[in-house]
Formats: sequence, C-alpha cells, structure tokens
Amino acid sequence: MKVVIGVVAGVVGLILLIVIGAVVLIVENDASAAETADGGGGLQGVPAEFRKWILQADAECKEPAMTPALLAAQLYQESKFKTSVAEATSPAGAQGPAQFMPGTWATWGREDADGNGRISPWDIGDAVIAQGRMMCSLLKSARSSGYPGGPQALALAGYNAGWNAVRRFRGVPPESFARGETHDYVRIILATMPRFEGPGGLAAASVSVSGSGAGPDALRRASTELGVKYSYGGGTPSGPSTGFCDGVNGYLNGRCDASRTEGWDCSSLVQYAYWPSTRLPRTAAAQYGATSNRPVARGDLKQGDLLFWSNSTGFIYHVALYAGDGKVLHAPRTGKRVEIAPMNTAMPSGDYLGATRP
Repeated sequence: MKVVIGVVAGVVGLILLIVIGAVVLIVENDASAAETADGGGGLQGVPAEFRKWILQADAECKEPAMTPALLAAQLYQESKFKTSVAEATSPAGAQGPAQFMPGTWATWGREDADGNGRISPWDIGDAVIAQGRMMCSLLKSARSSGYPGGPQALALAGYNAGWNAVRRFRGVPPESFARGETHDYVRIILATMPRFEGPGGLAAASVSVSGSGAGPDALRRASTELGVKYSYGGGTPSGPSTGFCDGVNGYLNGRCDASRTEGWDCSSLVQYAYWPSTRLPRTAAAQYGATSNRPVARGDLKQGDLLFWSNSTGFIYHVALYAGDGKVLHAPRTGKRVEIAPMNTAMPSGDYLGATRP
C-alpha cells in the first residue's frame, strides 16, 4: 500500500500535571502571539482582486476541511474568475464568479462585504463571502452526516446539486446522476486544488508512505488530517475539536482563535495518529516521557518516529511525526494548518531534542 501525502500544521496544547494532590498548570509553547493569518500562505495563482476575499472567507469558517485552495479551485471551475455578465452567466441562469442561482443567492447573499452600497452576486467580495458561508455550512453538514467520500467532496456536491441530492445518495451522486455533472464537478475541483496551494499550503511538500507497522500506519492516519487548522488545546483521539486560550496561547490577531476553531495541536495530532493501538498521553512532554526509553538516532529515523523540541529551560514544547526524506508531519501553531515541512525548519534547529519510537 502506498499513500501520497502533502502538508499541514501544529504545535502543543496544555500540560496538566497532578503532583501530590496539587494541580500544576504548564503551558507548552504556541508561538502565536506574533502570528498573523494569510491562509498559511497556502494560496497562489488567483487574481489579486480575489485573494483578499478568499482568505477572509476561509478565516470566517471554522470547519476543519475548509481551505483557501478549496474556494479558489471552486471559483475557477465555476467561472474561471470571470466577473462580466457576458462571461459569468450560465445557460441555467447562474450569476457571477461564484455562479449563484437567484434563489440560492437570496439565502446566502446577505452581506455587502465590499461596502459599495449594494449586495450583488456580481461583486467579488459579496460573491466570495457568500460562497464561503454556503460551503462552510455544507462542510458542517458533510462532517456530521457520516457519509463516505470526505467532507470536501460532499460539500462540493451539495453546492452543485443541493444537499438533498447528497442525502438521497448518501454520498456524492454517481455518474448516472444529472449526466455526470455533479460527479465531474467534484472530481475536477479536488484535482485542481493543488495548483492554488502556495508555499506553506498542502502542495509545499509531499511524501510517500509505504510498508506496514505502527509507524507507517500512524503516519497514514495523520496524513488524512493534512490541511486541518491548528487549535491550541484542541483535538482528541476521536478527531479534531475546539481548543482554548489561556492568557498567552491560542490567540490570533488579538482574538481567541482556539475556542472557535476545530483542529489539532501538535501533541493531540500525534496521539490521534497512534490511537488506539498505542495509547500515547496527551502532551508533548508526556509523550517524550512515555517513549524516551526507546531513543532513535537521527540517522536511523523511520516513518512515524516521534521528534521533539525543547526550549532553553529544557521544557519540551513540540512534537512531530517523521515523514521520511528529512521531513516531518506536524501541527505547527495558531494560524497554521497541519502540514509537512523540512525537519530543519519545522522548528528552530537548535531546539531539536531528539527522537523516539513508540
């Protein structure tokens, strides 16, 4: 079995230690105070007049499967970023760069996002923000539906054919439905997404997972979370979840991002990757403590090994999975997404503590 995977982001959560009846709270480094969001830099190849609105629409949605590249690829499929009446009106009557039918626009086109005094499917800002909100709602429905195919594919199918069609088929409608239009719509957009994923996005790196065993299996499982947003204190063995802010960590642009973002921090992602065959503890420091009796030299690293970083006090603040070829899969910090990154630049190289094998 061989799986090709891409990029994503994460760091650590909170350490809760109980020492002789006393609860001691230790916070792992988040490095979010100086971070600002631009979609993780993971957007390229879109017209400048669309970029701001795509990133804003992405930032407003806290669904883990939402990405700027998803919105960009969808806009490209809908209209090729065209905005004129002649070029962006479909035979069926869909209008504007996001191709809203009048009835659908009446539901989702409810904000004058660009502040020009009108709400119009022809205005880029209004259209993209409405597109993002509709997709966000569909991603939420997809995530809770339990239907196969993945939330992005299900949401795209709902955007094209309506959620009732997804419910009818309990998944993406087959090729026999609507002469294959919805099936092809989903397939083409998912295939097009990588062209819009800029440096820092999912296309920034890739790695193949081969073989079997605890390490490769954990890496495969973690790779399914590539692109999911970072949430300080978020994530459980069951999946991504909202986190929390503690006065220092979890903030983005002065607001508590973690409490409204479903995602992972670095150690919850690692815990999830190995669960339930290996039940690692929740935090990076605890994971190091549980596996430090099985150290791995840098030259002997294998896929799925755990890599740790610590600060000058010796406090372990980050953990990542070794992805092979000198790269790691990790959840970096607030404002970022689960990604694959070079081992030497994922965290400060001088902070590298070592590696273990669960």
